[in-house]
Amino acid sequence: MARILALDEAIAELVADGDVIALEGFTHLIPVAAGHEIIRQRKRDLVLCRMTPDIVYDQLIGAGCARKLVFSWGGNPGVGSLHRFRDAVQHSWPVPLEIEEHSHAGMANRYAAGASGLPFAILRGYTGTDLPAHTDSIKTVTCPFTGEELAAVPALNPDVGIVHAQQADRQGNVQLWGITGVQKETVLAAKRSLVTVEEVVDELTPRPGAVVLPTWAVTAVAEVPGGAHPSYAQGYSERDNDYYRRWDAISRDRAEFEAWLDREGLAERSAR
Repeated sequence: MARILALDEAIAELVADGDVIALEGFTHLIPVAAGHEIIRQRKRDLVLCRMTPDIVYDQLIGAGCARKLVFSWGGNPGVGSLHRFRDAVQHSWPVPLEIEEHSHAGMANRYAAGASGLPFAILRGYTGTDLPAHTDSIKTVTCPFTGEELAAVPALNPDVGIVHAQQADRQGNVQLWGITGVQKETVLAAKRSLVTVEEVVDELTPRPGAVVLPTWAVTAVAEVPGGAHPSYAQGYSERDNDYYRRWDAISRDRAEFEAWLDREGLAERSAR
């Protein structure tokens, strides 16, 4: 049964230096508050996994939390590049960053394989790209029935999977709705999981098309209203487009980024 914890308690207990962690959410329900708490607690040498790393991963990388990024696309959506990510790759600031790049389909299939207890996933993908030449975790297999050559990628089983949702009940059952990505697969594939939620309610009201994560699949729940900001939580908040635009200027300059850490109360416990 999932335990209901404060966010700082949950991060302290579940995330350790050197862990493979995944903070997932697509456009919507991105667990930004959890990412900021990881920065506050000075977690280091993390392998960050995410299908679409955006500004929360830019912040984690800039704060020195990551040694590797496993991903399929990276950018400030609708605005441009992730400049802290770029600085880490090109100039090793604040620490060197290793990258492992996949396609969206490859990452999604890796999570699905991990959630299913399979050692790898097979897909029609990567054809016409040079990713297999640069990413050791992309292989090929021959179908024993048709002879077709297919791409194979290893299952992704993070040490910790972190997602944001709208609601959980007091028993730790979680419900999320709207645009969902691989949140369900992330939680089921991970060894430990944390779901931050907009609110804890006495009873979940079923919603058409909602994803329900049962309490037995979740390690911990933390009530964090606004925990997805600046992304949005359908039914609770709207996307803060100005924040994404402001981030472009903040992230371009190391001094401005460090000033942002100060303003957000993150600098005193981050790597400088």
